[in-house]
Amino acid sequence: MSTSVLTRWEPEDPAFWKYQGARIAYRNLYISIPALMLAFVVWMLWSVVAVNLDRAGFHFTGNQLFWLTALPALSGATLRIFYSFLVPIFGGRRFTAISTALLLIPALGMGFALRDPSTSYPTLLVLALLCGLGGANFSSSMANISFFFPKARKGLATGLNAGIGNLGVSVVQFVTPVVVSVAVFGALGGAGQEYAANGATQQLWLQNAGFIWVPFIVVSALAAWFGMHDIADARASFAEQAVIFRRRHNWLMCWLYVGTFGSFIGFSAGLALLTKSQFPNVNPTAYAFLGPLVGALTRPVGGWLSDKLGGARVTLWSFLGMIGGVVAVLAALPHNGTGGSFSGFLGAFIVLFALTGIGNGSTFRMIPVIFLTERLRAAGPGAPAQRVAVQDAARESAAVLGFSGAIGAYGGFFIPKSFGTALEMTGAPDAALHLFILFYISCAAITWWCYARRNAAMPC
Repeated sequence: MSTSVLTRWEPEDPAFWKYQGARIAYRNLYISIPALMLAFVVWMLWSVVAVNLDRAGFHFTGNQLFWLTALPALSGATLRIFYSFLVPIFGGRRFTAISTALLLIPALGMGFALRDPSTSYPTLLVLALLCGLGGANFSSSMANISFFFPKARKGLATGLNAGIGNLGVSVVQFVTPVVVSVAVFGALGGAGQEYAANGATQQLWLQNAGFIWVPFIVVSALAAWFGMHDIADARASFAEQAVIFRRRHNWLMCWLYVGTFGSFIGFSAGLALLTKSQFPNVNPTAYAFLGPLVGALTRPVGGWLSDKLGGARVTLWSFLGMIGGVVAVLAALPHNGTGGSFSGFLGAFIVLFALTGIGNGSTFRMIPVIFLTERLRAAGPGAPAQRVAVQDAARESAAVLGFSGAIGAYGGFFIPKSFGTALEMTGAPDAALHLFILFYISCAAITWWCYARRNAAMPC
């Protein structure tokens, strides 16, 4: 058998972990993180490109632009459902390498399409849907990494993988405005687009938003193929994993993850256009990266806090804080074209991003604890039954991590579309924000009743 396949993997065995397991686990984590970061970069490309399309000669309505930012989340969330179950079927090394290489399709496609302002809107919609390939990688990546680490370190490991991976959202929003302003690839990248600004003619190379990531994607895919491992014991068919659809806690955690990750990715996709609509004198690309940056950095903190305090308690306080954050956003918005505070608006969103990051880490810490506890309770007495329960819990929790990540990602579609619909129907985003408050109240109630209260059925 190939040395890339681990025929023995027992991370809960202290001796195995100390002398062999830790080194291999962290090697796979360190290769996984940049691959996932690039996936988030590709997924969120349209959140930056959309606000620059008018300068590049494309002319679309505000609602059409919101569709371009929302569709990657829709396709990414749908693809995540399938990706959730593919790592145990194909192996983590193989699937990470292949899924990373697939990011070349939307990156190259956007590069060529954005060179020509006559590119049709349906073509751009197709490219937006293809960017969902980046969003899909999250589910397979998290499922894969969860197999490598013992229970005591899963919170921090998955937090690092997702948290630093989530930095791709901030990276793309910071790097893209820089690279599209210069001819990075010279004649090879194509001619720039001219636009008028401050009484002068300037140039924009919007195609660089796609082309700039191509070499990094190639290197990351090769690193995954030659440097990562497949775990033989982690192999499972779809039928073996599909048992999670009968688990009540799978559906409850999906609901909570819509509240945490769905908010993170939805706010990331929609914030720049929302800023442009509410504060037209502000350059949204100068600030859009700050919120996702904070949210990505706080995700490992959420995992670490949950290892210390318990995931349910951290998740509950995150949702309560998010309710307050949305109230603060509402207070900072202009109404009837007057008032409003951009500094208050931005500050409230940064707090919201921080809380979504913490909640992302804490909910993913809850999942393996819940399913390990549930399987151990259901197992019969004796060491053999307990070992089987631990293996079953690892498979189920990995599948739930991936599946809840899929369902949570739909928030990335509904949030920007809610903003777009509310603005189109009422001229203000207030109605969408009020709906978010009601949803966060439901998430806090579920977390308290099922997991955080004294004598909860499944404390975690």
